Amino acid sequence: MSDVGDWLQYGRHMRHRSHGTGYFKPSQLAACGPDCVFETDVLIFHPENVHLGCNVYVGHRTILKGYYKNTLRVGDETWIGQMCFLHSAGGITIGERVGIGPGVMMITSTHEELDRTHAPLNSPVTLAPIVVEAEVNIGVGAIILPGVTIGRGAKIGAGAVVTHNVEPYNIVAGSPARLLRQRPE
Repeated sequence: MSDVGDWLQYGRHMRHRSHGTGYFKPSQLAACGPDCVFETDVLIFHPENVHLGCNVYVGHRTILKGYYKNTLRVGDETWIGQMCFLHSAGGITIGERVGIGPGVMMITSTHEELDRTHAPLNSPVTLAPIVVEAEVNIGVGAIILPGVTIGRGAKIGAGAVVTHNVEPYNIVAGSPARLLRQRPE
């Protein structure tokens, strides 16, 4: 779609359709290193665009939503807790030895804000990648929004809503997430 008018025309006639079941076999993934663990009820959409390193753990009822035109990359020895939702429409890159607590959400798309005569659901979608560098820890229930980079070794507090980049080794918490301190050297 080339402009807002095209999107609005499309949106008025948009019909919802299924994204499929999310059931997968590890062999369907673009890459799946040795010793990966998938707990019960993990769903992976567009597995052909999901790359997992070695020794990655994916917890119960987690959804890894690959996307038809971007990728989800997870580095070696990363732990993804239960009931996480990672939506990689804009692309997600996660480094090595990252801990992702239960219930974490990473969202890489948002609807543009138009005037009140247009339903947000029908407005154009903007995509922006998320990058989580190595050795980051993301607390339970945190939400990472489009376009955010979390620097190496940073810690994200439980329930934080991360709307801006986080510098390496910083500790942030809150909604929106704010700097608390740096990790000691």
